[in-house]
Amino acid sequence: MRYWVAGVMLAAVLGVCRPASAQQPQKRKLLFIGESKGYQHDSVSHAMATVEKLGQQSGLWDTYLRTDTQLVTKQKLGNNAKNLDYFDAVMFYTTGELDMNDEQKSALLAFVKDDGKGFLGAHSAADTFYQWLDYGDLLGAYFDQHPWNQVHAAINVEDRAFPATKHFPPQFPIYDEIYQYKNYSRDKVRVLMSLDTNSVDLTNKNVHRTDKDFAITWVHQLGKGRVFYTSLGHREEVWDRPDIQQMWTEAVKWAMGLTTGDATPRPKAAN
Repeated sequence: MRYWVAGVMLAAVLGVCRPASAQQPQKRKLLFIGESKGYQHDSVSHAMATVEKLGQQSGLWDTYLRTDTQLVTKQKLGNNAKNLDYFDAVMFYTTGELDMNDEQKSALLAFVKDDGKGFLGAHSAADTFYQWLDYGDLLGAYFDQHPWNQVHAAINVEDRAFPATKHFPPQFPIYDEIYQYKNYSRDKVRVLMSLDTNSVDLTNKNVHRTDKDFAITWVHQLGKGRVFYTSLGHREEVWDRPDIQQMWTEAVKWAMGLTTGDATPRPKAAN
């Protein structure tokens, strides 16, 4: 019996003395903001719950869900509130001109550019902050209508080496709301997915892009930080797709610096 007790005590001591490298890594922190100051998307709540679930399932991050922008600041907050210094990435599923003052806007840019943290945007994050042009540079583009509204479309996966898209086939179908963009250029972002224009009607009167370049998902480096955006996610069932959930898991990991992936802009491949 005493040998058994001694063994237990030894195991306990070894556990306490285990080197830090062998201990469970600390979870990262994601601040997910679902605030609507424009169009009200029914899927925002489901999107937030899905990303929180993915963090729990992966064991890699905890998600702080907010419908306001109070925590987007570098100022010290009271009552146990966390500021941006606490987080490793911020995610927006938002619309309109959010309630952020100049300090908060500067803090968000510094969070990405100077601190090397991550920013992720879902769907209507591109339909946000038209009056704050630095936000367009942060995200990579602005929403410029959805010519086909919700449509059965084919998505081309342009980068099958990037962690968030390498599990997709070269092309896949989806039923969702497809955006077109302004202030968008492949000189500034690396497109991971784009619309197969053969799957939609380009004679639609609301089609503005004469280059027929409708990006769906992209990444770019902003200063020291990483930015990921996809227009997918208008419909709740899109968030339930295993391939889309895997995309988001890998996107968060990449934005937080847990994986590597080339974000170098490149031109559209010739057909």
